[in-house]
Amino acid sequence: MDELTFIEWMRRNGAGDLGDDCAVIDCEAARAPMVVTADMLLDGTHFSLAEHGPQAVGYKAIACSLSDIAAMGCRPAAAFCCGALPRDISAETVREIFTGARGLCEKFHVAIAGGDTTAWRRGGRLVLSVTMIGWADGCLPIRRSGAKAGDAIFVTGRLGGSILGRHLSFTPRVAEGRYLAERGDVHAMIDVSDGLAADLAHIAEESRCGACIEAAAVPVAEAAVELAKSSRKAPLEHALHDGEDFELLFTTAPAADADLLADWPFETKLSRIGRIEAGGLAMIGADGSRRQLAPAGYVHKFGEDA
Repeated sequence: MDELTFIEWMRRNGAGDLGDDCAVIDCEAARAPMVVTADMLLDGTHFSLAEHGPQAVGYKAIACSLSDIAAMGCRPAAAFCCGALPRDISAETVREIFTGARGLCEKFHVAIAGGDTTAWRRGGRLVLSVTMIGWADGCLPIRRSGAKAGDAIFVTGRLGGSILGRHLSFTPRVAEGRYLAERGDVHAMIDVSDGLAADLAHIAEESRCGACIEAAAVPVAEAAVELAKSSRKAPLEHALHDGEDFELLFTTAPAADADLLADWPFETKLSRIGRIEAGGLAMIGADGSRRQLAPAGYVHKFGEDA
């Protein structure tokens, strides 16, 4: 199957109008702040096409970008999907990748508005890139830089052990992000992609503050407990540092934290795990002792020998 045949197949299967050089997007976003995110996923790093299957790969490619939009408290609008395809990939595999992506786009009312495909050497690894745009819809995007001293720190869901499968099947917290933006008392927010400690450090750096969390309050996933049986690490270590949980980590005004917990309308678990303060990152252990929290998590490294 060549590129033009694939484009025509996508148009017949729900991708919308892909017939021009640029997408024309007609939505209320023209009258509101817009957000744009881009994610690149590599076979062998972010997924295994052979192990996980093409539909799961297409799902994750869209879900990662949706999580970025959710972390700004915005509504997703359109996705632009690009792929570097090995010459020996089958047409059916390419169709199934698109099917996985399209299903999630339909669930969140996102148009697949364009993109590009190219073929490279046989035996090469699949590379997928998604650019997604969203809009603020009546409230300003929530940045990482707004945390204030005394803010309560919250996280949705449970953390750790995502490598056991959740990193491919997570639900982007778009509805939760919109709810938090509409409340007006959330000061900073990020999605947990690099790990709780690392992403909390991102908020602290951008907001020029410190933070302290309570170990006993961190919501540990069952997968973290399972992974700990073979990793020789404590489940809490996985919850703090594994990454790819794609939950929302955010701070609220001190007076709002009790109301937020009482009013929370979602089945998604919500946990208050600490406070924003001066200084660096710290954690209160189960025994009440205070120690420095290393901002460790997943980091892409460049320029190293293979």
